[in-house]
Amino acid sequence: MATATTSAALAIPGLADGRAAAAAPRIVGLPVLPLSPPIVRINLSKTTSYCHKIARNVVAMSAGEAMVIGDSMATAGEEEPAEVVTETPEIVKTIQDAWDKIEDKYAVSSLAVAALVALWVSTGVISAIDRLPLVPGVLELVGIGYTGWFAYRNLVFKPDREALIAKLKSTYGEIIGSN
Repeated sequence: MATATTSAALAIPGLADGRAAAAAPRIVGLPVLPLSPPIVRINLSKTTSYCHKIARNVVAMSAGEAMVIGDSMATAGEEEPAEVVTETPEIVKTIQDAWDKIEDKYAVSSLAVAALVALWVSTGVISAIDRLPLVPGVLELVGIGYTGWFAYRNLVFKPDREALIAKLKSTYGEIIGSN
């Protein structure tokens, strides 16, 4: 039993000489938290009456003159401010006229939504392909090769350029409907 006390005394610094140290016990505690803030009660009747006072003093601008509209400031002889008219841009008028001429608005709206969804999906597909390790480099090489082939075949020699321009003009005429 004496050997157990000696080994325990060597392990604990206060018991180095074999007897219990008369040191004061150490107390570990949590820090004191601050008290919660007091509950503030708001007098709603004063707040709403103040808001009503603010709402009564509205300033309206009409034809460059300021006019205060309120309970005590407006007189019976004053005129109401004129309605402000804003002019719509020409492109908005053109779009409105084109929209009014369309007979099947549901189909046009559906096509517009389908086009937006297709654009969103194609953007996702392109970004997914771009994340693949070798595909973007290969596609870049294919694009460079095709550009070189197109330039050599259609742009280098004058007869080929004239044939390309004629083909573009005929395609443009077919799309527009002038042919």
